[in-house]
Amino acid sequence: MRRLTTEAVLKKDIMELIIPADMVANVQTTNPLEHALLVLVKTGYSAVPVLDTAYRLQGVISKTMILNDILGIERIEFEKLSERKVEEVMNRDIPVLKVDDDFLTAIKLAIDQTFLCVEDHEGNFKGILPRSAILKFLNHYLRDLSHTTVSPN
Repeated sequence: MRRLTTEAVLKKDIMELIIPADMVANVQTTNPLEHALLVLVKTGYSAVPVLDTAYRLQGVISKTMILNDILGIERIEFEKLSERKVEEVMNRDIPVLKVDDDFLTAIKLAIDQTFLCVEDHEGNFKGILPRSAILKFLNHYLRDLSHTTVSPN
């Protein structure tokens, strides 16, 4: 069995761990909030990437963002779900990985994110890197490391 080295882990190609764009649930900026909420509820995800009509990454939208937007002072304003667009509520300020970013960059960015969006240098959405994929890879490395016996000098 091939043993992973620290250098091999740090040089891990993040593209080997991503979920490709065509497999990722997403919404578009012009979708109504109602559509976004349906996608989130039906998929079971708490957040999904937001793309424009050219499938370029624009941000992320979550159930919490939508619910915060429709909560009024005295009632839940359900009519906003069909009136407001995703682009009015989404978070545009998100960490984004480039396809050639290193694994250490991915680890640093993933600390506070359940997934990281990945794009190429032209801004095309390539997929997501779930924090769980990073943890699984690190778990494999650490288990491998713990089974390595160190011989005394």
